[in-house]
Amino acid sequence: MARHAGHRLSASTVLRILAEEDLLLKADYQRERRNLAQARKAAFAAPPTGPNQVWQLDFSEIETPTGGTWRVAGVADYWSKVEFGWHWSPTANQHDAIAAVELALAEAQRLLGGPSLVEYLTDPDTGEIVPITLVTDNGGPFRSFRFGVFITGRPELRHVRTRVRSPGQNGVRERAFQSLKYERLYREPIDDALDLVREAEAYRVEFNTIRPHQALSWNRPIEVHQWPGRPRDPTFPEPQTLPTS
Repeated sequence: MARHAGHRLSASTVLRILAEEDLLLKADYQRERRNLAQARKAAFAAPPTGPNQVWQLDFSEIETPTGGTWRVAGVADYWSKVEFGWHWSPTANQHDAIAAVELALAEAQRLLGGPSLVEYLTDPDTGEIVPITLVTDNGGPFRSFRFGVFITGRPELRHVRTRVRSPGQNGVRERAFQSLKYERLYREPIDDALDLVREAEAYRVEFNTIRPHQALSWNRPIEVHQWPGRPRDPTFPEPQTLPTS
């Protein structure tokens, strides 16, 4: 029996407490790290050549003067930089992560139009589905059992986590959230949560269709995402032409 703060504890009780606090390395910890490293190497062996090949997901948080702190989860397409939509919540847990991915899947399907996303990802020669690589960091929501089960049930997705303490591997997602904050949300105080969501959504549409922080007008994410020859999405406003002088 061990003693702690005057209490006698058995070894099994100590192990149970440490496990509940996630303070123990799992027996297959090193094997899991090797598997993750192999998955990362396979995912980025060749750079993406088009949209819906690599997505990046993460959380960010914004503190309002009187409305508390809100967390936003969103998926961005690595190739086109399109923002598929943002899920806002007071929490940042596994349920919020799943909600953000579901939002992205629905928006990707809407932008795709006719065929289903699974059909679009199916190789016409082999009939195999080439899944989208969903990149996240190693946060608790992305390591949860529920999130893993959700990804397993979606044949159009495969999940890859970045190396520990390597935010640059999820750089597109990180930079886009910074743009949202510094180009829109930090300019004036936003007290109400509904105003926060409205401002963020207005910026998302601008980012996708105008990309206001860029000096050129030819690399709008929505145009890069909807490859040449595809009709423009009528639900998005016509891009504004930036002045030439």
